Amino acid sequence: MNTPDNPISPPPPRTSGAAITRAQFLSIFVGVFLPMLMAALDQTLLATATPTIAADLGGLRDSSWIAVAYLLASATIVPLYGRFGDHRGKRNTLMWALGVFSVGSLACAAAQTMPQLVAARVLQGLGGGGLMMLSHALIGELVPPVERVKYQGYFALMFATASMGGPVIGGFVVSHVSWRWLFVANLPLAAFAAWRLTRLPPGDRHPRAEGGADIPGQILFVIACVSLLFWLTSGGHRFAWASGISVALMTTAAASTALLAWNESRQRAPFLPVELLRDRTIRLSAILIVMFAACMFAVIFFLPIYLQLGHRMSAQVSGLLLLPVTAGQVTAAMAAARILRRTGQPRMIPVIGMSLTSAGLLLLGVLPPSVPLIIVLGFVIGLGLGTVMPVNQVVVQTIAGRTKLGAASATTSLSRSTGGAAGAALFGALVFAMIPDVDRQTILQHADTLDLTLVIRAFHRGFLCAAAVAALGAFTAWRMPQMTLWHPGGKAKVELKSE
Repeated sequence: MNTPDNPISPPPPRTSGAAITRAQFLSIFVGVFLPMLMAALDQTLLATATPTIAADLGGLRDSSWIAVAYLLASATIVPLYGRFGDHRGKRNTLMWALGVFSVGSLACAAAQTMPQLVAARVLQGLGGGGLMMLSHALIGELVPPVERVKYQGYFALMFATASMGGPVIGGFVVSHVSWRWLFVANLPLAAFAAWRLTRLPPGDRHPRAEGGADIPGQILFVIACVSLLFWLTSGGHRFAWASGISVALMTTAAASTALLAWNESRQRAPFLPVELLRDRTIRLSAILIVMFAACMFAVIFFLPIYLQLGHRMSAQVSGLLLLPVTAGQVTAAMAAARILRRTGQPRMIPVIGMSLTSAGLLLLGVLPPSVPLIIVLGFVIGLGLGTVMPVNQVVVQTIAGRTKLGAASATTSLSRSTGGAAGAALFGALVFAMIPDVDRQTILQHADTLDLTLVIRAFHRGFLCAAAVAALGAFTAWRMPQMTLWHPGGKAKVELKSE
């Protein structure tokens, strides 16, 4: 019976194949919706507000660190949240993440200088890194996979709303009130989310394996991630790719990664979920998500810049032309969820999706530019991208099992953030390298002085490279084993078929 302290009746822990009602799912979803929304919004919320923040605090040259600091912190903390969620309960760990995120938001609102804001963003990222991942893991624990797929449209709609709404909200706020309200607004939302989370079951706790904390692994992972992501996000911008700083960062990333792999292979309780990555399906899923995120973030961040530079559109209009991409993602996510729920066979869905994305990017790179063509191809690209995360999130969580849901969600979250950083950084470096004598800090202000033919050619070549990455993603998805996650009747049973 439902009570005020326990308003939902999730399926018992050992009967993950049991169905839940729509009302039960919505009760669970409301509890994790705000943490997921805040994490998704924070990736794009400051895109239009950064120039205003830089003008207020000074330090335009270092303003990119407002985003990079959050990205680095959230990426490096994800595996920790995965482990803590498995060992201490996902709901309680998510509450801690909300608390850290709230303190970081308050520090951001109170910052008086650019270094203070960057430091506060690091703290905010340490909390934000757990919001999305733990929300997915909590849903994975409370909702059977087949039912989770049934309601995948809610997730797709939330992500699309956050992706498109972030820059719009940021621009509106800085135009009418102080940019500090972008951070202050997180506080009541986090308080409401925490209240809703207290009404969810605490979830399972799985004791830590013998061997203690893997402190060396955690340190090496942070060094590897920070050096790699800083190299990818700063190369060609803050320093030349062939400079001494670039070589030092690349060497540090490679050496720490090699030491990390050696250390993790010797640990009884490794920090990273290497036991999951030994599974071929999970390993290939992680690689696929990296390629998917690289393509998605390249499109989201650089399609508007392409439209502003190559087609002389305003920032507002170029942002609106991302709507076809978002519409395609939502449409494909809902369709993929229906197909997967009906068949239980996930393998071909991302194969077709990434092939569509590759074809759309290829045509965008070779056909003469026109706005109607960009709208149509943007929808096609979105259709392809929308098939990946809804399917792979369920596949990885199902293969990993209930005891490792946190580690499984951390794997997909880390792959997504790493791929997004790599895609955005490398696409930007490639495109701007082909536009000589350009200052990336002021390129939009001096768009009228650029050679249109040169700009369009540079972006088209970038789209062709992104198409190659998408094609490689389709090939990676093709290499996954044929599997049946559940039978048409809804009974969960993973079956792998060798090829």
